[in-house]
Amino acid sequence: MVFIPSNVACDCEMTREQELNALHDSIRECKLCPLHATRLNAVPGEGSSDAKLFFIGEAPGAKEDESGRPFVGRSGDLLTQMIESIGLTRDEVFITSVLKSRPPNNRTPVPSEIETCRPYVERQIDLIRPRIVVLLGGVAIASMVGPWSVSESHGKFFEAKGRTYFMTYHPAAALRFPKIKVSMTEDFKILSSELF
Repeated sequence: MVFIPSNVACDCEMTREQELNALHDSIRECKLCPLHATRLNAVPGEGSSDAKLFFIGEAPGAKEDESGRPFVGRSGDLLTQMIESIGLTRDEVFITSVLKSRPPNNRTPVPSEIETCRPYVERQIDLIRPRIVVLLGGVAIASMVGPWSVSESHGKFFEAKGRTYFMTYHPAAALRFPKIKVSMTEDFKILSSELF
């Protein structure tokens, strides 16, 4: 299922970037699940349409909901530091979440919400064609590759349906637990060794 609004259809062939922008416009207007009624802004994601790394988190939080941008709070600062630690900038990667709208009180996404948003995430990956999809935390891992615990899967690659996934902790967990931050830093070194 591709969510391209009819008003952007034309006889010409759209570039990848134009298709991505049209998809993001659709996400901003989406009313397919009840979360649209409680959000301030949908958060499609942002970054390079030619990104080698595609990061997927859980869902927008309060700051993301306010700004319409992914990972803009303390978790975002840490993620940006981790990206820079492997020689890339935030502008060179693509960052999004499993859900495009904030769940009330930042509760964990429910399966119906994940399934409703999944075609958007899948289409983003198809358009960007990253070398590696980086799954941040348990919700992203379970949503994209299956019910693995983060403690067992972090620092590992997984191949499925022609894609390479890499699993690590969510930055929010790394902010709460120093040991997890150390593990996440090591995971990014593993990621970097595969990327370069």
